[in-house]
Amino acid sequence: MSVAVAVFAAGRGSRLGGDASKPLLEWRGRPLLAWALDAAVDSGLAPVLATVGYRADDVRAVVPEPVEIVDNPEWEEGIAASLRAVLQALEPRPEVTAVCIGLADQPRTGPEAYRCLAAAHEAGAHLAVATYDGRRGNPVLLARSLWPQALELRGDAGARQLMDTVPVTDVPCDGTGHPDDVDTLEDLGRLQEDQ
Repeated sequence: MSVAVAVFAAGRGSRLGGDASKPLLEWRGRPLLAWALDAAVDSGLAPVLATVGYRADDVRAVVPEPVEIVDNPEWEEGIAASLRAVLQALEPRPEVTAVCIGLADQPRTGPEAYRCLAAAHEAGAHLAVATYDGRRGNPVLLARSLWPQALELRGDAGARQLMDTVPVTDVPCDGTGHPDDVDTLEDLGRLQEDQ
């Protein structure tokens, strides 16, 4: 049994304006994606994957070894397309029994959050979500048993679409990091102030 981690970095970040690639915005001198991938790799879970789509070559250049790159040619659809691309990449690997989903625009998600979700899966969770102060955030874990349903999802929402129909295990992740995401330049400014 192994739990994979996938960091979604295929989107454009249209709320930013212009042609910037959100995963490549810098915080503390490094791209947001670099921080997100550090947490994924430092979790000790494997394999670690990153999706690329918009400005794929530029984003690919930030992805270090041993992270595997998954191309998402349908990135304009939204998160569900990245989820499908990741599940299709993992499908032939039966040793992977679940995948944790993280987002490139959440640079303060900590590695321990991924480990907490993996522990919940080992205890029997099929759909698990990190909570902070009792509020659901990221990452989210999706067990292989739910992948067929997840492959049917469409649009700019991922595994959360299953939460109305599938039992959810809330996993407290307080103290493991912060789930704040960067959707706008104002969000990035607030993140810079919190350094």
